[in-house]
Parts: sequence; structure tokens; C-alpha cells
Amino acid sequence: MTDHPPVEIYDELDSTNAEARRRAEAGEGGPVWITAGRQTAGRGRRGRAWSTETGNLAATLLTTTDVSAAEAAQLSFVAALAACDLADACLGEGAARLKWPNDVLVFGRKAMGILVESGSRPDGRLWLAVGIGVNLAHAPTDIERPATSFAEHMAGPPPKPADAVEILATRFEAWRKLWATQGFTPIARGWTARAVGLGQPCEARLPNRTLTGVAEGMDPDGALRLRLDDGGLERITAGDVFFGAGA
Repeated sequence: MTDHPPVEIYDELDSTNAEARRRAEAGEGGPVWITAGRQTAGRGRRGRAWSTETGNLAATLLTTTDVSAAEAAQLSFVAALAACDLADACLGEGAARLKWPNDVLVFGRKAMGILVESGSRPDGRLWLAVGIGVNLAHAPTDIERPATSFAEHMAGPPPKPADAVEILATRFEAWRKLWATQGFTPIARGWTARAVGLGQPCEARLPNRTLTGVAEGMDPDGALRLRLDDGGLERITAGDVFFGAGA
């Protein structure tokens, strides 16, 4: 018996997150993983398009929770750690690193995307759609940041999506159980151990301003501590962070 919710596999969907939302709004609560061999209208953070070609993995966990929306957002870090574990399992220990908040870099280039969405249920609980896209076989070229795929770093063929989702779902469940029983502390510890950029100069591009400083670390609620050039401290809760040459 697998130690994760059931997995449903579809040849094609518009978006696994959109499918999860439709089900949630129809009253379903999961937990269930929804995967698609191809997405025709995949989305990433901030409304960016996320392409899923055949051979890549698009997976969304539909589930419900009793915690607040702010606390539920911490599952994006759980997803990032599970995605890191998947990359390490396929490419070797240390292949993947994390950039705040949940960018998964494989040998320095983006290989996965994470999008967590939520909504209220009639019973007062939240439904959650935890979406994870993985470039197993192909990497997009028409994006602002360098991307890569697992296949570029493997002598043999990359894992099939159905095999990759088994690893991903198992590792997600392991981290989720830690989060559910011990809170965010072990998640923050695991994230920090794999983080890139801490202690380095960075630029935080927020919706209405851009800040520069040094990334000091992550607060207990997941916010990034940014020591500004003038010595002040800013907590970054949403935005894009760039280190070095725009990474």
C-alpha cells in the first residue's frame, strides 16, 4: 500500500490546478493527486504560463484543511522540499537547491514550478490545490530565467511521469506529516539546509517597489528577512528574489 493519496492520471487537461479547483467548487475535497501528460493552459505563479510537454510531469494535490489560509500557504514550502527530494532521487544527492520562496533549481537552473491555490468551502474549511510542474524530459526556452530538465543531466532516459509522481507524492506526504504534527519548524530547517543565496546580495522585486540588500534567512512564518543596504530590515512575504546574475 502506498503512503500517499491516490493518483489519477490523464492524457491531457487544460490545467491540473484548474481541474482541482473545479472539483473543489463542486464539493470534492480529496485528498487526491491529479496528473496530466500534457497541459493546454498550465499556469505558474503570478499568472505566468507553464508549459507541460509530453514526458514532463504536471501534478496537483487536491485536499482540504482546517488551518488558516496564511498557515496553509506554508504547504508551498512542503511542496518545494518534496520536489527537491524527487530531483535528488533521480539525479543524485545535492542536485537540487531551493531559492525563496519555492523555486527548485537543478544544477543552478529552474526545473520545477509550484503553485498553491485555495478557496473556502461551505463547511468553513479550506480546499487546497498544490500544483507542481516538473521538467522531466523537456525544458522551455522562451522564459526569462534559464531552465533545465532532468534529461539534460542523465545518461539514460528521464523517469516517466507516472514513476516520478509516485516519488513526489510519497515525499510530499512525509514532509506534510512533519508539518501537521510538528509545525513549520522542521520545514523551515529542511528548506534552509537546501537554500541558495542566504548571506548574499539580492534584489527583491515586489508588486510596487524593488528592494536591494542581503538575504539573511527565513522567519518562522516563511517570510524572507532582507537586510537592506541602509541597514534596515524588511520582511518579504511575496515577490521575486534575484541573486547574482539574475538567478
